[in-house]
Amino acid sequence: MIRVPTLMARAAAAILLASMLVLAGCHSGVSKTDHIATTQGQFDYTIKAYKSGQFVVDGAVLSAADTGSHFAYLKDQGKLPKTVLVLPSDDSKIRDNHLGFMARMALDYGFAVYYDKKGELVRLNAVEADARQLEDTPQKGTLPDRMQGKEASSSPYDTQNGAGGQPQR
Repeated sequence: MIRVPTLMARAAAAILLASMLVLAGCHSGVSKTDHIATTQGQFDYTIKAYKSGQFVVDGAVLSAADTGSHFAYLKDQGKLPKTVLVLPSDDSKIRDNHLGFMARMALDYGFAVYYDKKGELVRLNAVEADARQLEDTPQKGTLPDRMQGKEASSSPYDTQNGAGGQPQR
């Protein structure tokens, strides 16, 4: 059997005890998401922030304009929430453009918006926040040269003169 000097054994035990106390003091047993999860039931509606100013609403990824349309639908149905909680998703945290879009919706539909700011719930002041115009897509892709100047409603056939698609009689 290996003999360890008494002083060395006591020093090792003291270091072990001190490190356990430090680790126990750092962790109080509650994570910051637990606080939000317990208060989540106090809100009428919960959505998550997603990439590029989009939101996860009822499991679907929607643009800001589509999210606004969803709240317009809820208003028409008489089910508009009074309080909305915005949480970060697994893919994105809450950014300023999310808050700007939510400020616009809060002004348009009259509900209160709360969001998670570093583990603390904060009410969004829609008047002081920069309420952004709701966008369908943040940046539009460029068209190839052959498509420049054309619209989706334009036809390759001239329907006014009868040329193209229909034979003339």
